[in-house]
This record gives sequence, structure tokens and C-alpha cells, in this order.
Amino acid sequence: MAQSTIGIVTTAAPYRADKGEQGPGATYNGAAKFFSVYSDSTASEPQLCISHIAYDRAHTTAQDQGSYFPLKALKALLAAGKIKKIAPRFHGLPTNRSQKMTIEVDCAELVCRCREDAMDAVLLVPNCPVCHQSVSLAARALEEAGISAVIMGCTRDIVEHVGVPRLLFNNFPLGNSAGLPNDPDSQIRIASLALDLLENANKPRTTEQSPYRWNGAGNWQRDYSNAAILSKEEIAQRREEFDRVKLDVRRARAAE
Repeated sequence: MAQSTIGIVTTAAPYRADKGEQGPGATYNGAAKFFSVYSDSTASEPQLCISHIAYDRAHTTAQDQGSYFPLKALKALLAAGKIKKIAPRFHGLPTNRSQKMTIEVDCAELVCRCREDAMDAVLLVPNCPVCHQSVSLAARALEEAGISAVIMGCTRDIVEHVGVPRLLFNNFPLGNSAGLPNDPDSQIRIASLALDLLENANKPRTTEQSPYRWNGAGNWQRDYSNAAILSKEEIAQRREEFDRVKLDVRRARAAE
């Protein structure tokens, strides 16, 4: 690791003032989605949001960007000599809900950009269930291209089902793949564990679990997307909200 250039791939979206509420605690915002790979500088901390995806809004609020985007943690590890260099850009991977689109278009573009940045290895950080599938496909593509990949994720079953080179599993509510919110020490340590996994894993499909425990309510695993605990009225309301979001997504895609 001390001789390597490390990059970041995220499913978070750049904040866009014309796309409605995107900050901490925002409701699902389909208008804020992006549909193609984007890149931005790692020289300064960007403003990224996850309002466009289905993270666990009941048990976390996305108030701390460090819990889903590990640039500050990576810079701390750079200062400590853990790595040689941070790639000049990070890259955003869309969740287009199509394996064909993800593999043939998005992953191909992502590999091209990571090669341009001379990355030796990449930390991939998803936020929702579909994000975890998308970055898993991307990890496979990067590894095939000779760029080592490790996922920092919160849904072990999805990632292991796809089959990836390396997974650092954080058993937290979705939206916190890079560490506990408002706990920079945990974020630095978790990023360090991901780098250790890159360096030391000796076989494909290696999963390690971070030692950290969620510091909030303990019923988050039961609650997430669990229709069994909802009334018929709540299910109908959520279906109506979801239909509105789908319309927003179609409008956003058409506008791009």
C-alpha cells in the first residue's frame, strides 16, 4: 500500500441546487439521480448527497459525508504514510438498474477513467441495495483490467452473491459503508482495514467484517424494507410515493 495510488468510486451524487432537497434526512429524491459515470477532483472535499437512493432513512440521516465517502479518511492515511498517493479524481458510478447497461457501458467507462488516473487500487463505496450490485460488477471489471478492488459495504449477501475480489463488511444501516457517522476515528480505521484487505487477501471472494458495532437503535436490521411490520395503509402510501419517485426519475433521465 505504501507504494500504491488509491482511488475512490462512489454512488453518491453531486449536489445540484436545482434538484430539490438533497441534504441530511431528505426524502427519496429521484430528480437528483445521475445516469452516467462522472468524475471530480480529490484536491478538496466535494459536496455529495445520497438522497437519490434507498439508504436507511429510519435509522440514519446522511448528515456526515465521511460515513459514505472516505476521502477525508484516505487523506489521513496518506499523511500517515499508509499509501503513496490518492488518485487525482474520484469517480461516480450510476445505479441504472440494468446489469447490461452497468457492465457494457458504465463499468467500461469507469475502467477507462481509472486507467487514465494510473490507479493501482480502488475503494468502492455503495449506499443502497442496487448500489451494492452495481459496484460489485464494477469491482469485477476493475480487477479484470488489472486494478485491484475492495468494496466497503453494508449488504454482505448481495456482494457475495455477485462474487467480488474483496469485501470489507460493515454491519451498519445502509448509508454508512465508510464508517460510523460523526466518528472520524472509526472512518479512518475502517478505511485502513479496507487497505489491509487489499494488501493481504490471498484468494478471490475474500470477506472480512470490521469490528465496529452500530451505535444507534438495535432494530435497524428488522425494520429496513420490511413490509411485514407495515399496515396496509402504510404500504399503499409508500407505493404511491414510489410511483411519484419513478416519474421524477423518468423526467430527470429525459433532461440529461
